[in-house]
Amino acid sequence: MEPSNNFMISHRKPSSKPVKRGQWSSKREFFLSVLGEIIGLGNVWRFPYLCFKNGGGVFLVPYLLFLLTCGIPIFFLEVSLGQMTGQGGITCWRKICPLFEGIGYGGLIIMLYTIVYYIVILAWALLYLFSSFHSELPWTSCNNTWNTVNCIGYRLNQTVSSVNATSPVEEFWQRRVLGLSGGIEEMGGIRWDLAGCLLLSWIVCYFCIWKGVKSSGKVVYFTATFPYFMMIALLIRGVTLPGAADGIRFYLWPDPSRLSDHQVWMDAASQILFSYAVCTGCLCSLGSYNQRDNNCYKDAFALCLMNSATSLFAGFAIFSVLGYMSHELGVSINTVAESGPGLAFIAYPHAVSMMPLPQLWSVFFFMMIIFLGLDSQFVYLEGLVTSISDMYPSYFFTGHRRKLLLLGICAVAFAIGLCMVTEGGLYIFQLFDYYACSGIPLVFFAILESVCIGWVYGAESYFTNVSKMIGYRPWPYMKYCWKFITPALSIGILLFYLAQFKPLKYNNTYVYPTWGYGLGLFLAFSSVAMAPLWFLYKLATIPGTLKERLRIGVTPSIPSTFT
Repeated sequence: MEPSNNFMISHRKPSSKPVKRGQWSSKREFFLSVLGEIIGLGNVWRFPYLCFKNGGGVFLVPYLLFLLTCGIPIFFLEVSLGQMTGQGGITCWRKICPLFEGIGYGGLIIMLYTIVYYIVILAWALLYLFSSFHSELPWTSCNNTWNTVNCIGYRLNQTVSSVNATSPVEEFWQRRVLGLSGGIEEMGGIRWDLAGCLLLSWIVCYFCIWKGVKSSGKVVYFTATFPYFMMIALLIRGVTLPGAADGIRFYLWPDPSRLSDHQVWMDAASQILFSYAVCTGCLCSLGSYNQRDNNCYKDAFALCLMNSATSLFAGFAIFSVLGYMSHELGVSINTVAESGPGLAFIAYPHAVSMMPLPQLWSVFFFMMIIFLGLDSQFVYLEGLVTSISDMYPSYFFTGHRRKLLLLGICAVAFAIGLCMVTEGGLYIFQLFDYYACSGIPLVFFAILESVCIGWVYGAESYFTNVSKMIGYRPWPYMKYCWKFITPALSIGILLFYLAQFKPLKYNNTYVYPTWGYGLGLFLAFSSVAMAPLWFLYKLATIPGTLKERLRIGVTPSIPSTFT
C-alpha cells in the first residue's frame, strides 16, 4: 500500500514553538557512539562460545547469511529512518505509519528492560576489578571466609576426587560475589557491596549523558576505543602462551555436520539481532541526531562489518587464553569453555590467575568488560530518553526537564535492579536475559519493521527518500530484503524457535517454579503486545469507516518523495 504524495500534515497537534534538537558535533561522534552500543559484552562472551559450540568455522555460514539478509538491512533501515524523520524510536514510526507506532512502544519496553539488567554485569565487573588489587587474587585459594570444606585446590584435575568438590574461582563467584541462594524462591537479602557497585555504575552513566549527545558524544572517544587496546593486549599475551594454538583450533575447527541442526541457525540469527542492537528503537534515536545528508548507507555497512569482525577477533583473544588454561590443567577445552557470565566471571578469572602478573591481566580484562558494558548502557539510556523526549519535545527539550527525566529513569531502574543484587538475583537476571531482551521480541519486531517499510509504506518510496538524503540510490538488494528476504527468514526463525522452545534452566539443572516461567513470559510478551494493542487502539480512535481508518492509519506525515 503506497502512501499518498500530497499528505503533509501530522495527526498530532504541532507544538506552537519549534524545538531545536541536539545534533552530533561531528560524524565521528555518531560513528563511535553506535560502535560503542553494538560492540558490547555479547561480542566477548557470547559469539566465541556460540562459534565453538555450533561447529566452529561452520557456524560462520549461517552467521554470515543472517548478517547479509537480516542484520545489515534492518540496521540500515533503523538508522536511516531516524535520520530521515529526525525523531526517536517512537515518533519516527508515527511519522511513517501511525498504525505501526506500537513498534516504537514495544522497543521502548525492551530498552527499559535492557538498561535494568545489563548494568548489573557492570556491578559484578566492578567488584572483580576492585578485588584484583589484592596482593593475591581472592579467587585463587580456599583460605577465605566464604570458602567451604568442598573447596579443593586450584587446578581442575585436583577436584575429581569428590563429586561435591568445587574450585575457589567458582566459590568466589557464587558465594562471595552473588551469595547465590538455592532458587528464585529464596531471594534473600541485598548484597550491599554489589548494590554499591550498581549505584556507582548508574552515577557514571548519568553524568556521561546528562547533557545529551553533547556529553555522550565526547565520552565515546575513550569508552569505544579503549576496549580495542585491551583486546589487542590480551590477544598478544594469549597467543604467546603454551596451548594457545589448541584453543584457537577448538574455537574455529569446522564441523560440517552441525549445519543440519536447527539450533545452530537459531543461535546465529539470535546473535545477529542481539549484537546489532536492532528492533529496540535505539538506532533510530541515534540516527535522529545526524545531519540530514549523512551517508547512513555507508555507515551501516561499516559499523555492521566492524561489529562482526570484533566478535571474531575477541574469540581469538579469549580462546587463546582458554587454550593455555586447558594446557596447564590437562583437561579438554570443553571443560573450561563456558557461556554467558561463566566465561567472564569463572573461566577467564581462572585463566588470568595462572598467568604471570595475574593482577595486571585481571585489571586489564575487567576494565575491558566495564567499558564494553558502559558504552552499550549509556547509549541505550540515551535512546530511551530521546524516544520519550520526542513525544513531548516542547516540554523535555527545554530547561532542565530532560536531565530530570534522565535522573528519574536512572533512579527507577536502579531500584528495580536491586532485586538482581540479592542472593537470588541471578535467577531474576537470567529471566530478563533469556525472555525479555532476546528471542521472541527481537524477531517479532524485525518482521513488523520489514513489513511496515517494505509493504505498507512501500520499499520503493522509502528507497527514493533515502536516495534524496545521501545523494545516490543504494544497492537495490536492500529493497528486496525489506520486502521478501528479511521477513521470510525472520518468520522461519520465529517458527523454529517456537517449535523447539525450551524453558530456561539455570546451569542446565535448576528448574524455575511455574510463577517464575510466568514472569519470564510476561517480560517477553509485554513488549510484543504493544504493536497489536496500539494497532487496535489507533484503528478504534480514528474517525470514519473501516476503509477510511485504514487509509488514514497508513498515511505518513512526511511526503513519500522526501525532500
